[in-house]
Amino acid sequence: MTLIKSISGIRGTIGGEPNEGLTPLDIVKFTSAFGTWIKQRNPSKRCKIVIGRDARISGEMVQRIVVGALQGLGIDVINLDLSTTPTVEIAVPMEKADAGIILTASHNPKQWNALKLLNEKGEFISAKDGEEVLELAENNSFTYASVDELGSYTQDNTYLEKHIEAVLNLNLVDVELIKSANFKVAIDCVNSTGGIFLPRLLKALGVNQILELYCTPNGNFPHNPEPLPENLTEIASLIKSQKADVGFVVDPDVDRLAIVCENGEMFGEEYTLVSIADFVIQHTPGNTVSNLSSTRALRDVTERNGNIYFASSVGEVNVVEMMKANNAIIGGEGNGGIIYPELHYGRDALVGIALFLTHLAKSKKSCSELRATYPSYFISKNKIELTPEIDVDSVLSQMEEKYKSEQINTIDGLKIDFPTEWVHLRKSNTEPIIRIYAESTTSERADELAHRIIDDIKNCISSN
Repeated sequence: MTLIKSISGIRGTIGGEPNEGLTPLDIVKFTSAFGTWIKQRNPSKRCKIVIGRDARISGEMVQRIVVGALQGLGIDVINLDLSTTPTVEIAVPMEKADAGIILTASHNPKQWNALKLLNEKGEFISAKDGEEVLELAENNSFTYASVDELGSYTQDNTYLEKHIEAVLNLNLVDVELIKSANFKVAIDCVNSTGGIFLPRLLKALGVNQILELYCTPNGNFPHNPEPLPENLTEIASLIKSQKADVGFVVDPDVDRLAIVCENGEMFGEEYTLVSIADFVIQHTPGNTVSNLSSTRALRDVTERNGNIYFASSVGEVNVVEMMKANNAIIGGEGNGGIIYPELHYGRDALVGIALFLTHLAKSKKSCSELRATYPSYFISKNKIELTPEIDVDSVLSQMEEKYKSEQINTIDGLKIDFPTEWVHLRKSNTEPIIRIYAESTTSERADELAHRIIDDIKNCISSN
């Protein structure tokens, strides 16, 4: 069994012994720690927290425990029940709530679940905030309310409509144009809450031809729920056989978006952000942000449009901080995560779908033709297993010295930018490995670059 206690929440496999899996006792402890932290930040008021969950099998059980623990602390609970991560993020400020908790393990398989923690803005809590919550949990530093001070409970099922309405009201979303394009759209929602939200969104956008694949929100994921090419063979076949114009695939909590072209080819998860950012900055010029491990194509597209690109450390909270610091009009991550602050500072597949369909309709191109307008890069993802005696900081320092004549970034591990390619080295936060991501103009060249850097790292290790 696995239990991972991180700054942004707690995730683990269901069952097992306390502190080894995500057991009911662990759920109570971390919910109580977060609720206590929220109360400490708001000592003179009665606190309110919004919760929502994806459709995974353990969700209802986890939800009941979280609700009870929060009520036991004297916190009022608004439960959106089956929802999405971006929907909860939108609901927190709309409800003037003090925090939010999303019950989802995102792209992890069905045996996983998690508590993702939001602040009063509906944004993921910071590293510093997360450390404070973990300390409260470690010390069991919480006191429950007396019977007359227990929290209230409200279930609110209106946020599906509110979220979709907010998307449709965005200036760059052109419903009439999408409707006139008469798109046939295929979707794969991996039997989670996307199966509720995506059909409703598409119909509201004027899409009348929808091919639904795995849209029953029962948590029985029919394939690995991470929207990677090797997991998307069925929708690719469906698109070709039914002559659909485009396919959309989301993960269980609907914050990542993968696109499949009309010929069954992958648009490329890295290029979800690239294409949508291109559309946004063409019509509302501004800066962009992605993390250091995301494709260079976003920088190319941003600079081609006369704007400035910024790179952040890996992690959504870091992307958001960089976006705010540089007034970025759009940002995100290369895993299909679109962050469009016009609506909210969180990855949102619904926003991505609406903006992409508008872009596709305006372009008057097929999906594959639109993809061909962007620079083609290929990323090679590798790793090196670490032993306790390896000094990672020393290795990265030696690599920085070796490549000091290139463009260097050290805000998150070490990124080395060459004229037409790059490599990013960073120590994993969850595994004893160094991740090595390399990007170049061909997959072969990306692999060659990665293996050259791996050889350099091994030489550094052996010389220590």
